[in-house]
Amino acid sequence: MAFRKALKRTAIIGGGAVAAAIGLSQVVEYKRTQARIAHVQAEADLKIPFAGEFPSRQAQLAALKNTEEFDVLVVGGGATGAGCALDAVTRNLKTALVERSDFSSGTSSRSTKLIHGGVRYLQKAIMQLDYEQYMMVKEALHERANLLEIAPHLSAPLAIMLPVYKWWQLPYYWAGIKMYDLVAGIQCLKSSYVLSKAKALEHFPMLKKDKLVGAIVYYDGQHNDARMNLAIALSAARYGAAVANYTEVVHLLKTNDPQTGKERVCGARCRDVVTGEEFDVKAKCVINATGPFTDSLRKMDNQKTTNICQPSAGVHIVIPGYYSPDNMGLLDPATSDGRVIFFLPWQKMTIAGTTDTPTSVTAHPIPGEDDINFILREVRNYLSPDVEVRRGDVLAAWSGIRPLVTDPNSKDTQSICRNHIVSVSDSGLVTIAGGKWTTYRSMAEETLDAAIKAHELKAEPCKTVGLMLEGAKGWTPTLYIRLVQDYGLENEVAQHLASTYGAKAFDVAKMALVTGQRWPIVGKRLVSEFPYIEGEVLYAIKEYACTAIDVIARRTRLGFLNVQAADEALPRIVQIMGKELGWSQEQRTAELEAAKKFLYQEMGYRSRSEQLTRTTEINLDYQEVVRYKKRFHKFDKECKGFITTVDVQQVLESINVHIDENALHEILNEVDLNKNGQIEIDEFLQLMSAVKKGQVSDSRLAILMKSAEETLDMRGPVTVDRSGGGV
Repeated sequence: MAFRKALKRTAIIGGGAVAAAIGLSQVVEYKRTQARIAHVQAEADLKIPFAGEFPSRQAQLAALKNTEEFDVLVVGGGATGAGCALDAVTRNLKTALVERSDFSSGTSSRSTKLIHGGVRYLQKAIMQLDYEQYMMVKEALHERANLLEIAPHLSAPLAIMLPVYKWWQLPYYWAGIKMYDLVAGIQCLKSSYVLSKAKALEHFPMLKKDKLVGAIVYYDGQHNDARMNLAIALSAARYGAAVANYTEVVHLLKTNDPQTGKERVCGARCRDVVTGEEFDVKAKCVINATGPFTDSLRKMDNQKTTNICQPSAGVHIVIPGYYSPDNMGLLDPATSDGRVIFFLPWQKMTIAGTTDTPTSVTAHPIPGEDDINFILREVRNYLSPDVEVRRGDVLAAWSGIRPLVTDPNSKDTQSICRNHIVSVSDSGLVTIAGGKWTTYRSMAEETLDAAIKAHELKAEPCKTVGLMLEGAKGWTPTLYIRLVQDYGLENEVAQHLASTYGAKAFDVAKMALVTGQRWPIVGKRLVSEFPYIEGEVLYAIKEYACTAIDVIARRTRLGFLNVQAADEALPRIVQIMGKELGWSQEQRTAELEAAKKFLYQEMGYRSRSEQLTRTTEINLDYQEVVRYKKRFHKFDKECKGFITTVDVQQVLESINVHIDENALHEILNEVDLNKNGQIEIDEFLQLMSAVKKGQVSDSRLAILMKSAEETLDMRGPVTVDRSGGGV
């Protein structure tokens, strides 16, 4: 009954009634006006101690060490932890935040990149008449609207298509999606609509045509998750919070309460991971916002406490952008095992995921080959047979650990909590666990409310609704044009900087190096096919990047988009950081190796490279073997049975193609299975067999040798007729 009343109330107050009364355009304007009012109210009374450059990491550490006592110490630098720090500092509480790795190094950077209310949760709410799930969706839709408003450079609405292959499903799904719009009310991004089969294929030409009856399109938000997390943390620093990455909690500090005689948490013993130095950080309240590691900190407080976190691994893959339209995603509502799969354009690539598998807690989750192949199979089910979905097209893959939780205050401690939980231990440790990316702000608000009440802190009301994040103030959709005109940046690079840094893009542009070319004037790229520039590495250090991994994974997103391109960019990134941070040669080597290991294990490079390694059988017919041997012998002119970089270099020079020796060595190393510095004929045939199977799709050596062969064949034998050399 309560659920039906809530739905009725939403219908009366929500978007449908308002739209009918004052018109859709007025609804949109009303929504924007309300957002602007909220923004003005949020920022009106706030002081900004660091309006210019941020304090250095050393200065932040000094603040942690030298401050007599903070009001709040937040442990964890993910979205929720950063959100708690921003909420606390804007309530005029003396705030500190420590993160043992980098900001957003865990789950917060490994999401589906959606800002959404949860269509499937609404379906469950309606089918099961579950008021709690309904309110969870309503809250998430409110937070979706707020997040799109406070960080417009990092987020945007995204159209998502739900293809329908049975006639009876069309009205069923349409009713559910329309209810989604209705629950959003005036915060509905754009109204959903139905497409005919022809229109659906026009919008999404890669879609499978057979038995398609139509499609429904609805809107959710999409964002750059790691950069969004960083913007929240930087905003907290901007307002005066002492924030430090690579600072881990060794143990909690406790003192006896003179009134009750009980032990109370009063801070934490911390260690600078970079230098190894340990120091105490005193605080009236400690907030545990460590995501999958929630129980680790809870056991520091009380060894006997029961675990509440039940981690689940979600794998995503990245495939080339041509697999999806630029401005529309796809939702598979019922996969072969009942899971939901999203298929979304992101950063000019395509993301597909996610899986949902029980796992153990680890700081370095690895994407499994079974999960990667599951996602590929599901993608094939929805794409046209004309589109060959190949294993070799997977450019990157990652696994994120979702911290599902059980409520410690519930009688049924085995049941998974659908939402987040906030708890306060007997010693005063405040824990926030569970939840989702979209609702980080409301979770932080609820956590601070609980902390203020439990510790009797003197604080102002929450001010984070409408509070613009780092880079948002001053951003406009046309800001990139000024970057092109004022600095001489490439159009693609300028658009990337504007959508990554917002109004702070000008600060990045000032650090961009001169190219020495007529155009672009500034902005040397790290790799040719991506718009990331060398100046971003220097700016990343100002954003507290300490390692090369921080740059390729979270300051830029190169490691998440293409592991091979990231690997190619690493030497230059390490060189720039080494010079700026004063790294020794040993440190530079260690950084390079650590970053390569990260790409190999956590970003799917291992799975990618093993596609060739595992190809023990050469699955080629006789004609193909003859053709590929002929191609190989154009490089192996002495019939040694192997080729080296020297052989390839000689052939390329004969057709006026010049490749850097180091780059050529890397190209051959991708195929050199036994790592002896040469490519044997069997290794080459294994490569071509893997290409044929689709296990390897963009081998640079295969493409290079094919192009060289075609150029040589076009030339043919050189004739001396009429050459000017005879008499």
